[in-house]
Amino acid sequence: MVGNRRNFIFRVSIVINIAVLLYAAMHLSGSTGPGVEWVPVTVDGSERSAELRYLNTVEFRNVTETRLPDSSMKNYEESTSQKTPSTMPSTNKTASSTTSIAELEKKLHDTSSEAEMVNETLDIVDENALSDATLARLRFLLACNERDFLPQYLQRGEYWVLKNYVRADHGTVLCHETITYTTHAGFEFLDNVPPLVERWMAPVSLAIHAPGADVVPTVNSIRYLRDCLGNDLIRQFVTFHVFFSNKHIPTKIPDPNVFLNVPYNCTVTPPFISIRANETYMKQKNLLYPVNVARNIARDSALTHYILPSDIELYPSPNLVPRFLNMIARNAKPLNTSTKPRVFPISIFEVDAKVHVPSTKTELQAMLANKTAIPFHKFVCPNCHNIPQRQQWMTANETNQMDVFHVGKRQRSFVHWEPIFIGTHQDPYYDDRLSWEGKKDKMTQGYILCVKDYEFMILNNAFLIHKPGIKHYVRNAKRDSLAAKQTAYIKNVIMPELKKLYGTRNGCAL
Repeated sequence: MVGNRRNFIFRVSIVINIAVLLYAAMHLSGSTGPGVEWVPVTVDGSERSAELRYLNTVEFRNVTETRLPDSSMKNYEESTSQKTPSTMPSTNKTASSTTSIAELEKKLHDTSSEAEMVNETLDIVDENALSDATLARLRFLLACNERDFLPQYLQRGEYWVLKNYVRADHGTVLCHETITYTTHAGFEFLDNVPPLVERWMAPVSLAIHAPGADVVPTVNSIRYLRDCLGNDLIRQFVTFHVFFSNKHIPTKIPDPNVFLNVPYNCTVTPPFISIRANETYMKQKNLLYPVNVARNIARDSALTHYILPSDIELYPSPNLVPRFLNMIARNAKPLNTSTKPRVFPISIFEVDAKVHVPSTKTELQAMLANKTAIPFHKFVCPNCHNIPQRQQWMTANETNQMDVFHVGKRQRSFVHWEPIFIGTHQDPYYDDRLSWEGKKDKMTQGYILCVKDYEFMILNNAFLIHKPGIKHYVRNAKRDSLAAKQTAYIKNVIMPELKKLYGTRNGCAL
């Protein structure tokens, strides 16, 4: 009798254990969907709690293309997990987003809050700051993924890329909480970094072309910028990437882990001031500047969802980052009604060499009136930057907040427009094969944007100012020859490729 009872209890225990195992297996399989894996995150040498990375899940367009459909929202809710807190400094009155993420994730698990998150009115007290509520709305709308911030040696065609060669001190940056200014240069143009950063006050991803012996003055210029300016803005915000052709690899590549620990001699004139342009290795070897390779390296390295690919001599209007993100978070018309892809062009101007760079649209308008400011490339290539409704933009009064001034297209009289715009990682790349000397280096991207029916949402108060000095067209026989060859290459090689890949659209042309 006792033996039978023991056998019965033993059998029951086996059944219970099997049931528990089945339940655990079902629970685990339901909590981890396809394309999602758990990855331990290590930042600055300290291991944080495991972070759920989204790998090849639903792709989301740049912010406000449409409200998230129910199916996409469900996928996002299922794949949302704790995010590592930001170490991004609270510069430009940008609030920390740690609290907002926790509040947002609590909302995401409440199905009744979805409509509220999209449609509730956002009370923005200060347009030059990002509140927790704004950051929570951005996190919801963007549904973007965090990106790695590690040094790497990469190959891009014939070029070696030292990605994140010297990293900014900002550490982890959450993809929704700011915008990255992506730009490029040779070391001789690095005098533009301080004024650019002082006005941008947010992450900058800078790709520097440093073939052969140019790597030494490049490194010394970086050290000077980080150590000798009396403030920490460049240390805080600028990440430097270095690249060079496999035919012009430097004899020795300085180790950042070594030279960053040695203070630079600030009494020495920095290389970007002391050296003449024709003395660089690049000029002595008669190399072309691979402008689009540089642009694409800087863009690929950006940590944020939104990026502003621009030239290093173009200085942005102050507070552009928080004002733009507050506009996105408000999600008002036309942002929440259009279903087409979009970018956000910024108006560009030049100013006289003897005047200061304007900080507000009202200041800029006064300078336009007295002729100390003019539309960009007015005397070089006026059609290249003939922005839709430019005259209306220049006469419209400055407002308290950023909005979409006009929605344009790259067609008809603007078919050759080369806009500089805030976009995302999903926008078309620049063609790596085109050089700066050959001209038309941005035209192929513009053609793709047109064929894909992008909307160009021109911002009302934002602007870029070129480094002071009005440019005039100067004939250069050597460059004209290179331009003719590049134009023929675009026509005979690249355009047939683009038509096969993207098709055609009436009104779109190079």
